[in-house]
Amino acid sequence: MSEQPNYRKTLWACYLGFITQAISANFAPLLFLTFKNIYGIPLEKIALIPTVFYLTQLLIDFAATKFVDRIGYRICVVVSQVVSAAGLMMLAVLPELFPSPFAGILTAVVFYAMGSGLVEVLVSPIVEACHFENKDGMMSLLHSFYCWGAVGVIFGSTLFFTVFNVADWQILALLWALVPLYNTFNFIACPIERLVEDGKGMRIGSLLRLPLFWLLVLLMICSGASEASMAQWASAFTESATGVSKTVGDLAGPCLFAVLMGISRVFYGRMSEKLDLTKTMLVCGALCISCYLLASLSSSPIMGLAGCALCGISVGIMWPGTISISAQKCPTGGTAMFAFLALAGDLGATVGPSMVGHFSGMAGGNLKIGLLSAAIFPAVLIFVLFILERMVKKQRGSN
Repeated sequence: MSEQPNYRKTLWACYLGFITQAISANFAPLLFLTFKNIYGIPLEKIALIPTVFYLTQLLIDFAATKFVDRIGYRICVVVSQVVSAAGLMMLAVLPELFPSPFAGILTAVVFYAMGSGLVEVLVSPIVEACHFENKDGMMSLLHSFYCWGAVGVIFGSTLFFTVFNVADWQILALLWALVPLYNTFNFIACPIERLVEDGKGMRIGSLLRLPLFWLLVLLMICSGASEASMAQWASAFTESATGVSKTVGDLAGPCLFAVLMGISRVFYGRMSEKLDLTKTMLVCGALCISCYLLASLSSSPIMGLAGCALCGISVGIMWPGTISISAQKCPTGGTAMFAFLALAGDLGATVGPSMVGHFSGMAGGNLKIGLLSAAIFPAVLIFVLFILERMVKKQRGSN
């Protein structure tokens, strides 16, 4: 009688994979003013750092549709951790070695963004392929670790800079690099299954011709945009609405948002067997619209901050929920589907905050107007969920 694989090891490795992605996405932004002060890099150049990070992720998401199935999950996910660790170590070293510190920083960003993009594509299908009974709950709990990673990076870095000094940031970069370095060995040893058997996954061409697939892509774009529009502007909104300092704004804005988003994912992970996923997402979509309206239309700073924070609860289930719905409604989509979903999520996470900034600029810097425009994303998400349900019922009726 063969021994059952220990998928808990796989789950732990995937948890640390998302924490690694959170480190990659959130550590460098904490150092933007430090880069300006130490290296004399102007802010307009520093603004290119997140652009390069997310653009690299988008390119990796797209490229993964071609090479992941050929190379295999294990090799690709191990490479994701190695490249992430290398990028964080390069961030500590290359600015001092390169003639242009900014070129050294961007080189490091490209490396750990490549690792982050691979994590985003691979970790969800790896967990989906494991033989767990409660897949929806597992997926939601898995994605909560990105939130806890983001909170950990903010608090851990703040504590380090308080105890030591911001000038010692290179040491902290090397310490954060230990997380993906350690996790490399977890992914080498843990059991990893294929999502679909060889030859049974849909080809990219067939996937792209499927109307259901495009609805799932639109659902993921709206999920990414609903989450990132508030997450990216939470700090600036909190500062402008309440007049607090940047440190307090970071803790009361994006940090509180991430905590509540993580809590909502853990809650759904525990209660998913008792809740209908589509109905839960519909409720979350309606709550998300209410949060954006509260943040943008309320004249009270406290109510505006409440809208910002509660938005974290409303968007928590959207990204992992979309992945679970996609796996249920398109079970033969394979790795290509997950890669395209990651691409769609990143696209939404790029478009949403950009739209908020654009409409805020058109309104003379009024951030509330920009946030009001972002309410369109959860509204479209609700509309798409209704269409998906009608499509599924129609298919059942014709069978």
